[in-house]
Amino acid sequence: MKKIRISLLPWYFILSMLTLSVHAGNAEHPGDTHYDDAGFFDIHVCNWPDRAPFYMALFSTFRFNEVKSIELINASGDQFASLDLSKYRVIKADKKPEKRVFINQVAQPKKFADGWFSAKVTLTDGTVHITRDFVQHGLLSIVDDVQPTSHEQLIEIPKTLSWTPVAGAGYYQVFIKDKWDMGKVIFSSKILHDAKVELPDDLLEYGGNYVWQVHARDVNEDIKLGDFNLGSLSSWYEFSVAD
Repeated sequence: MKKIRISLLPWYFILSMLTLSVHAGNAEHPGDTHYDDAGFFDIHVCNWPDRAPFYMALFSTFRFNEVKSIELINASGDQFASLDLSKYRVIKADKKPEKRVFINQVAQPKKFADGWFSAKVTLTDGTVHITRDFVQHGLLSIVDDVQPTSHEQLIEIPKTLSWTPVAGAGYYQVFIKDKWDMGKVIFSSKILHDAKVELPDDLLEYGGNYVWQVHARDVNEDIKLGDFNLGSLSSWYEFSVAD
């Protein structure tokens, strides 16, 4: 009788694929590789004052209790870091469950390549999810020409803060702290298109002492580059208002 040989390789392949999710996007973001059913991945090339350029990598998810590990893979296909799951921010929105954003600062190696970076997310049930972000390396300059100027004492409460536009930056965000209130952040702007921010009428007070900084980004919510690709953060600039 002639023996019939049946290859088991296709079955092993099928079983392995059952544990790997490589879908691009989810129901709310179809076709966007940053998303899948496990969460959202993004990585930025950051230029901050007084330190070497670095990556800011994040993965946000409602399924944080199921996450076992998050491994980062560069454009060459090499794992170069794992996210520390003890470092996260909690986001709570109305009528939505709690979300955690696992976020780490990762040193940028001396040798790097542009291309697709990936987050390999392993859940406690053994399933593996792959999300991807395209990284184009470069440096976005830091805002350093601001109005009011640093340590300026103003007679009147300013209605706007402004700065010289940064080449390559299409968007900005401003943060203000009250130095008399233990450095509490009292204002975070929405994402701005112009190199200025209009301040709420009741935000600042006479006799107040404040510091502020500007975050610049190249793009905003891009389907290929993510929330942004290149970002820079200015130093804190101080001003006061006479009493």
